[in-house]
Amino acid sequence: MQEREIMNDLNQPPAVHVENARVFLGGREILHDISWKVEQGERCFVLGANGAGKTTLVRMLMGYAWPVYGAKVSVLGKTFGQVNLSELRKSIAWVSPLMHRWLAERDWTGMEMVLSGLDGTIGLYRKTSDEERSRAMEMLGQLHAERLAERTVQTMSSGEQVRVLIARALMTQPRLMILDEPCVYLDIAGRELLLRAIQEFADTRPELTIVFITQRIEDILPVFDRGMILKEGQICAEGKREVTLTEENLRRAFGLNIRLVKTKENRFWTVIE
Repeated sequence: MQEREIMNDLNQPPAVHVENARVFLGGREILHDISWKVEQGERCFVLGANGAGKTTLVRMLMGYAWPVYGAKVSVLGKTFGQVNLSELRKSIAWVSPLMHRWLAERDWTGMEMVLSGLDGTIGLYRKTSDEERSRAMEMLGQLHAERLAERTVQTMSSGEQVRVLIARALMTQPRLMILDEPCVYLDIAGRELLLRAIQEFADTRPELTIVFITQRIEDILPVFDRGMILKEGQICAEGKREVTLTEENLRRAFGLNIRLVKTKENRFWTVIE
């Protein structure tokens, strides 16, 4: 039985499959000939400095930026140009710092924001059932954020807001989660609390493919065991964590004399020499 289950997994299409993608924005080529694959159930990081093309990559995966003719982009086995993107996006949980600007629109509570994930809206515009509210509380619980249910998002810290946004994204039972620099606005304590929560739900959701976008090496938890480094819109390195996160690759990507220090938890911290 175990062998058959493994074979079934191997026969699944990749969660992300990009071939020869070039993306132009504002007349400039932002991504240059990107070919990349993430298998279903993998935990993958994408690392790069500001301007490396990370945000454009995410926009392409969500169908908000299109590569030039000749490229192929498929997500969860659905090829762009042959799929209803609105329906596909319901299977993708996208958490981005861009969403923070939406949180100030009204005094939404944490519960209302999480429930709005069912409709793909920012904020709640209908009555909800007891079953839906129970599920929303369950999602908050997975992130140890039940106490935020009745708080307004405007009174929450950035870290608390990110937890609510992740819980919101989980409401549709997604197959792919894209965490787009979730720690960018957090202080050290807030970051560590959030990373601990990400580790916990990654451990409890083995079927969920997670792509973690960051510009900081220390944010990359050991659970993200494959990855890619971008530099100026090109793939600088790609593969297993141990062959991708090397001092040589990081020096080339960031243009700094970086030395890595490995902690006992197998995370990396950087020293600039």
